[in-house]
Amino acid sequence: MKNTLILFLSCLAIAIAACNDDDPKTNGLSVAFATPSVNLSADATPVTIAFSAPTPAAGTVTLLIDAQGATYGTDFTTLPDADGDTVTVPFEAGVTSVNFTFNKMVDAVEGQVKHVLFTITAVSVGTVAANDAVQVNFSETASLGAALAAEVGGATQPNQVYIDLSSGAMTVVPRVSWDLGFYSGTDFRVVLNSSLKMAAKKLETTNIDEVQLPDETMIIAQGQGIATQIDSPTGVFDNDPGTHDTAIDPVSANDADNKVYLINMGSNPATTMPAIGADASGSGASRGWMKIRVLRSGSDYRVQYAAIGATTHEEVTLSKNAAYNFTFFSLVAKNTVMVEPQKVLWDLNFTTFTNLLGGTTPYYFPDFVLTNLKGGARAYMVSVSDDVTYDRFTKADVSPDLFTENQTNIGSNWRSTSVNGPNGPVSQFVLKTDRFFIIKDPAGNLYKLKFTGGSNSAGERGYPTFQYTLLQ
Repeated sequence: MKNTLILFLSCLAIAIAACNDDDPKTNGLSVAFATPSVNLSADATPVTIAFSAPTPAAGTVTLLIDAQGATYGTDFTTLPDADGDTVTVPFEAGVTSVNFTFNKMVDAVEGQVKHVLFTITAVSVGTVAANDAVQVNFSETASLGAALAAEVGGATQPNQVYIDLSSGAMTVVPRVSWDLGFYSGTDFRVVLNSSLKMAAKKLETTNIDEVQLPDETMIIAQGQGIATQIDSPTGVFDNDPGTHDTAIDPVSANDADNKVYLINMGSNPATTMPAIGADASGSGASRGWMKIRVLRSGSDYRVQYAAIGATTHEEVTLSKNAAYNFTFFSLVAKNTVMVEPQKVLWDLNFTTFTNLLGGTTPYYFPDFVLTNLKGGARAYMVSVSDDVTYDRFTKADVSPDLFTENQTNIGSNWRSTSVNGPNGPVSQFVLKTDRFFIIKDPAGNLYKLKFTGGSNSAGERGYPTFQYTLLQ
C-alpha cells in the first residue's frame, strides 16, 4: 500500500501541475482514493484517501455509500460512523493522506456478490480528482488494478519480488536465501536458483562422500556456460526424453539411478554500486561449490549434501506441500526457506535470471520478470499500433491462444539496457513503451499491464514500476 500511495501521489501531482487552477485557497490541491478497490482480509481495514499535496488547513471529505448485498450496521460499519448514506472523514492541516476504517461484521458466503462503493462527493479544501471511488469487496474478488513498484533493491537487485495482481500483495525475498527448489507436484523434480547463475553437473558416482574438484567450465557468464547444466528457462516439465527440463534429472525411485551432482553455487550480488545505468546484480563474489545427491523417501525427498572437499555429508528429508509449487532449501543455511507465496497467491516474479540465447547459450539477465507458470498464470505481449493501445484494449481483445506455456513470456521484453553513445554503446536503462502485456492469473482473472519505469531519477537500474487494470 505504501508504494501504491507514493506512485499515486506522484501521478496526481503531475496531473494537477498540468491544470490551470487560479484558486489561491486550494492552491491546486486535489483529493482521490489511493486505489480503486480493496479486498477485505481482516475485520477492520483502513481505506486511504490521498491528497496531491499537504493540506493547507483542516477539513473534511464527504463520502457517499452504495452497498450491494450488504447493510450498514448488520454487515459492516465505518469509523467515523455513517449518517444515513454518507460518511464524513475529518483531516488535519499538513497531511497528505487520511484513512477511514471499514469494519466487516459478516463475511460473504461462497458465490455471494457483496461489496460497498464509496464515492467522494465533496471536500472542504481542494477539488475531487478522477479516482473518486473505491470498491470494498467482502469476497475474494480481484483488484480492479493498481500502480506498483517492485522492491528488487536497486542496481545490485538483491531481492526477488512476487506480485499477486488480484490483491496487490508483494512478497520480497533475498535472492541468496535459497539454492534448490523441490517440486510439490506429481513428479520428483529439483530446480536451481537461476537468479544466482547456479549450474549443476551430473557425475558418474553415487557416492556423495567422494572428494570433488571445481569445474571452471560450469561458470555462467554472459555467453558462457553449458545449456544442459542450467534449468530450461521455459519452466516446463514435460517429461519428454528428448527435451531438457532441469539440470538435475528427475529423481528416480531406484536409488542406483540417482547420481551425485557437482553444484556451482553461482555469484552474489555486488557489494559496491556500479556506474549509473550499469548492472551489479551478479558481479559479486563467487558462492563456491557444493555436491548433492537426491533420493526418494516415499513421497518425500531425501537430500544428501556436502562441501566438495568433504568425506562426510549431511542429510535432510523434505516433504512436498501441495499448496506451494516448491519447497525451498538453503545449502548454506542448511534449512528450508519460505520463498514463493502459495501457488494460487502470486502471478509475477521480478528477479534476475539465467536465460538461454538461441536456445543454446546461457546468458544472465537482470531486470527480468517471470510468470507463475506452475500455478496457472500465463502472459503474452501486445504491440502498440494506431489501432491497438493500452487504454483502448478490452477483454474482448484478448487472444487466449497466445497464452503459451513459457514463464519467460514477459522476461526482458519490457526493457533494453544500452543506448548508442559517441564511442559506442553506453549502459542505460531504456523502457520499451511500444508494448504491454496481458496476464491471466491462476483464478482466471485477466489483466492488462504496462511497465512505467525501471530506473530511479538518477538513472540507477533496479527500480521497476508498472500499472495494471482488470479486464472486465
